[in-house]
Amino acid sequence: MSINRRDALRFGAAALALNALPSARLLAQGAAEAASLKSMTGDVRKIDKPEYLARIDKARALMGRHGIGALLIEPGSSLVYFTGVDWWRSERLTAAILPRDGELAIVTPHFEEPSVRESLEVPAEVRVWNEHEDPMTVVGGILRDRKVMAPVGIEETVRFFVADGLHRVKPPVGIRSGAPVVRGCRMVKSPAELALMQKASDITLAAFRFAHQNIQAGMTPEEIDALIAAAHRAFGASYDGGLVLLGEASAYPHGSHKPQRVREGEVVLLDCGGDVHGYKSDISRTFVFGTPSAEQRKVWEQVREGQQIAIETARVGLSAGKVDDAVRARYEKWGYGPGYALPGLPHRTGHGIGMDGHEPVNLVHGEKTPLAPHMCFSDEPGLYLPGKFGIRLEDCFHMGEEKPVWFSTPPTTLDRPLG
Repeated sequence: MSINRRDALRFGAAALALNALPSARLLAQGAAEAASLKSMTGDVRKIDKPEYLARIDKARALMGRHGIGALLIEPGSSLVYFTGVDWWRSERLTAAILPRDGELAIVTPHFEEPSVRESLEVPAEVRVWNEHEDPMTVVGGILRDRKVMAPVGIEETVRFFVADGLHRVKPPVGIRSGAPVVRGCRMVKSPAELALMQKASDITLAAFRFAHQNIQAGMTPEEIDALIAAAHRAFGASYDGGLVLLGEASAYPHGSHKPQRVREGEVVLLDCGGDVHGYKSDISRTFVFGTPSAEQRKVWEQVREGQQIAIETARVGLSAGKVDDAVRARYEKWGYGPGYALPGLPHRTGHGIGMDGHEPVNLVHGEKTPLAPHMCFSDEPGLYLPGKFGIRLEDCFHMGEEKPVWFSTPPTTLDRPLG
């Protein structure tokens, strides 16, 4: 859907409120142009019920393989992944109990039941608890009714007080990590998931192109970010936010709180992502406003080569950590590092991505997980020169049957940073 009139007016009003800034007029002009952008999501399909059911079947098979009798999942992306229930975490427990055998169950406060059911995509029993009751008693009842004898697997982001509460369940049940089940499902994406991630990437890159065309001297990171956000919404995606780093701030991977403005000859680093029906994009582009220096060009080319080393190294069956090792070895030959030392690459080469912007596993030294078809990763081997500038190019890929496939194609020259 294209941006509505209310959003356009609100965006324009925010720009006019900055009328003491030289870029206020330009920002208002950019808002007006964003209002004319058209949705890119007309061909998008959400995850359907058969796919949710297939996920549950796979999880149950993995539970059997790892000796887990049931899986406890709190609100978050994993709850959405298995049930469709889009909820939040609070002191009041809402959780799914996915048994290896028997019907899935949702535990939630009595007054939340109608709302929780609204996004439920699979058959499930909903058991409620009232404010004076212990929700773990309800959980225990579910486990007894499903005759769960093997330990309960805990999804790895479950909070301590929830996991600890399982000790009150009668009869007692063992507890172990549910990561082998959840990761075993979520790390390997289906064609439908890949399609949503592709669309999210297409939109973020289009939003970058829109912002790049509207960046002017004097703009702040907040103003540029507003352009990127407006374009995401206009193109039909949610905006997850990100980083806009200008000048020296780009030398620090997550930026600086010092005031920044676009200046001639300085670096502009964009690192942002969007969301299409729950699936993420994560793209970085770095360019120079005006004429790049020789050093800026050199480092930009080195990062471009680092990206290519990563994608050429990644092959099905290779340990994920070897991708990071290959990039870091080349950087050290060029005099960066060693290891994570600066100037150089102080962070991992890439991270997993899917329903979360960062999810297991990472392309980082020591990671033993073998790359497999349909795993998805970022490729972002930046280089950072403290006190000067940093360069980061980030594109995501998914593993094909043998080698990687880009979601977004990296730029090949600093002179055309958006392709």
